[in-house]
Amino acid sequence: MNARLPFGEDGGFPPGTPLAERMRPTSLAEVVGQPALVGDDGVLRRLVERGELPSLIFWGPPGSGKTTLARVLAHACNAEFVSFSAVLSGVKEARAVMESARRLRAGTGRRTVLFVDEVHRFNKAQQDAFLPFVEKGDIVLLGATTENPSFELNAALLSRVKVYVLDPLGDDQVRTLLDRALGDGERGLGALGLQVREGALNEIVRLAGGDARVAYNLLEVSAETAGRAGWISIEVVRQVAQRRLAKYDKEGEEHYNLISALHKSIRNSDVDASLYWLGRMLEGGGDPRFIARRLLRVASEDVGMADPRALEQAAAAAHAVEHVGMPECALALAQAAVYLALSPKSNALYVAYGRVQRAVAEKPPYPVPLQIRNAPTRLMRELGYGEGYVYAHDTEEKVADMECLPRELAGEKFFAPTEEGWERRIRERMAEILARRRHPGGKSEP
Repeated sequence: MNARLPFGEDGGFPPGTPLAERMRPTSLAEVVGQPALVGDDGVLRRLVERGELPSLIFWGPPGSGKTTLARVLAHACNAEFVSFSAVLSGVKEARAVMESARRLRAGTGRRTVLFVDEVHRFNKAQQDAFLPFVEKGDIVLLGATTENPSFELNAALLSRVKVYVLDPLGDDQVRTLLDRALGDGERGLGALGLQVREGALNEIVRLAGGDARVAYNLLEVSAETAGRAGWISIEVVRQVAQRRLAKYDKEGEEHYNLISALHKSIRNSDVDASLYWLGRMLEGGGDPRFIARRLLRVASEDVGMADPRALEQAAAAAHAVEHVGMPECALALAQAAVYLALSPKSNALYVAYGRVQRAVAEKPPYPVPLQIRNAPTRLMRELGYGEGYVYAHDTEEKVADMECLPRELAGEKFFAPTEEGWERRIRERMAEILARRRHPGGKSEP
């Protein structure tokens, strides 16, 4: 039995509006948690009392109140509120919003609060697009992120905002939110006549883990399961949790949290954690092709030449995904994840390619040395193409004493293998090649 009220007729919300959205606080007085920010002497409360609202970044875990605080602050300061997702939108859309904000301020003096969810997902160029509008005061930028801003935001933007850290909600605070939702007959579930058995709410609090959104969702689905005037018990909560906790928003924040957990567990050689996070994604309906692509990346970024077979394992798993599909391909992905987790680790290849990228971006496009250019025509040979080329197979050492980098980069070293796994042998092989190049035939350089 569906216990949802027809919000829109009674409560002012469109039908189907989630409980978490209906119960979102509309003032600082309704906010639960974050006392250092919104308490009697909280920094955000003092800003509101003074009528000030600088650009801010809220850094905290999911469900800690980042979006809520942004909305409340905008409302308290009588500002236009525009919500913007860094996952779903780009610079073009952001510029349109900011230009509209500039016109609004010029015409009415009213400022616009631009709330950017998951602001860390913007790259440097996208973040730079905000700077002129923030500096002129046309917008107040309120960003939300679950990642450390020191690493994810560029220095120019970070220097123009204040960063406030939000903590996960405590158990008592989550319980307060649940009690409030059960007692509210307009926005919450109070009109449903629900009965709650002992321990049920504590079970929701435990499962929520400090995330208000998870707590509201569990309560709402439990209410739907119980029906009007029904009983919410521990058994009902666990039944609901078993159906939904494996699920996750495949387009939103939790999707990226889970793939990050899988990647970092493999990098840290934690087999059990790697399998767990893989299972969380697959059993929650995650796209196995997306996971396979990440495992291919892990094989090169975190294992690399320490075990070249790691890429083969990841590629084989990706092949299985395409030709077998779910649920059968889950074991192939699990095999690849375990292999990658157990492999020796090296990011030498990742670092080397980063050096190459910087060299390509920061230095001129140096010409290809004449000695390694192809010379298929007479004119090209007359111009010196191929002059000085030495065919490696014609040398005793199978290594020609010939520079293959542009003259301006001669001697540059991009790849520096470690002592891990196969890279130790590769390091020895590179030293051997260098010695052969410098001392062909075992003779010293003139």
